Amino acid sequence: MQKNVQPASGPFKGEVVVPGDKSISHRAVLFASIAEGESVIRGFLRGQDCLSTMHCMRLLGVEIEDSGQEIRVKGNGKYGLTEPRELLDVGNSGTTIRLLSGILAGQPFSSVLAGDQSIARRPMRRVTGPLKMMNAQIDGREYGNYTPISIRGGGLQAIHYLSPVASAQVKSAILLAGLYAEGKTTVSEPFKSRDHTERMLETFGVSVENGPDYAVVEGGSTLKGTNVDVPGDISSAAFMFTAAAIIKDSDILVKNVGINPTRAGILDVMTRMGVNWTMEREYHLGGEPVADIRVRYAPLKGCTIDGADIPRLIDEIPAIALLATQAEGTTIIKDAQELKVKETNRIDTVVNQLNALGADCRATEDGMIIEGPVTLTGGRADSFHDHRIGMTMALAAAASTAPVLVNGTEAIDVSYPGFFDDLTSLEPS
Repeated sequence: MQKNVQPASGPFKGEVVVPGDKSISHRAVLFASIAEGESVIRGFLRGQDCLSTMHCMRLLGVEIEDSGQEIRVKGNGKYGLTEPRELLDVGNSGTTIRLLSGILAGQPFSSVLAGDQSIARRPMRRVTGPLKMMNAQIDGREYGNYTPISIRGGGLQAIHYLSPVASAQVKSAILLAGLYAEGKTTVSEPFKSRDHTERMLETFGVSVENGPDYAVVEGGSTLKGTNVDVPGDISSAAFMFTAAAIIKDSDILVKNVGINPTRAGILDVMTRMGVNWTMEREYHLGGEPVADIRVRYAPLKGCTIDGADIPRLIDEIPAIALLATQAEGTTIIKDAQELKVKETNRIDTVVNQLNALGADCRATEDGMIIEGPVTLTGGRADSFHDHRIGMTMALAAAASTAPVLVNGTEAIDVSYPGFFDDLTSLEPS
């Protein structure tokens, strides 16, 4: 699908409630499926990735009802899943295939996982490697590095895994497998990745030992059905923050945003870049800290983003790159090689797409360097089937002097189905 996105007709003003957090929505369905008893999930993101998780769990014998207002999951317990009669198709969802692999590693049956062309290019060894160390039988292209992946689980042994990358997907897959293993399973990381899995396991009654850069679970733990309220996704909210920050005189209040410290790096970077933002209300929802966040237009300045920043804002880097094109000075993003194994190689894609509209960006081996401010001049762009690239280019159009024809805007539905409706609601009437 193509969309000809026009420059903003004036400042963005008003309130929005962004969709439910994608990471938390995935985990809520997965954990509820292997819990004992019924769970009710409110605020679930009905984007394609999370629906893929729901689809796979149904194929594994889990009864899931979606009323449109809430999701009801009748948990099968840890060992109540059934061998699927067909391939488990994860679509475009890396979270689904990696976290589900951890659960399937503990099941005494065989299953096969695959997805679309993007999934077929994304490396799986970072997950399948440690699961094999735990005694799961896994095969696939290049010895289990690429889909389709076959898993026969059961008989797992606990491990202490030193992860070479700070990845919540890797950590979560191993911790989930650890629930089925004998002994204590520990995952250590170079930096702490997002901790939604640890928080939600606690909500489902599992004791998790948390350290500054490690997490531990004990085999034999049982999950108990519960109610989960999903906060708004800060990664989606980041695009509303960006809209307010780059369009003069804008003032947007984004309500019900999850501000988990392991995810809130975008707020720290906004402060360093001179973004005028405030928290208007703070509370807790489903074990997660939440706030309403107001962003008003202000002049921006470049900054450096690296090291421990990166795991806390990896999904927001496309939006940050757009911010940087409108900031005074140089913005340097480094230590972000993880961007290469997202839905696209987001280093090259972000740089090339923004440069095509008149930006001054340069790709590096582990990030990018962006000079600003520049005048974006409109033109053509492509999402490359990546939801965050699609939203970035749509907002680039809002800040341009001419329209941008964005190809592949249907990808945005993965995480923010109402994105264009929300933007329109904020424009002058």
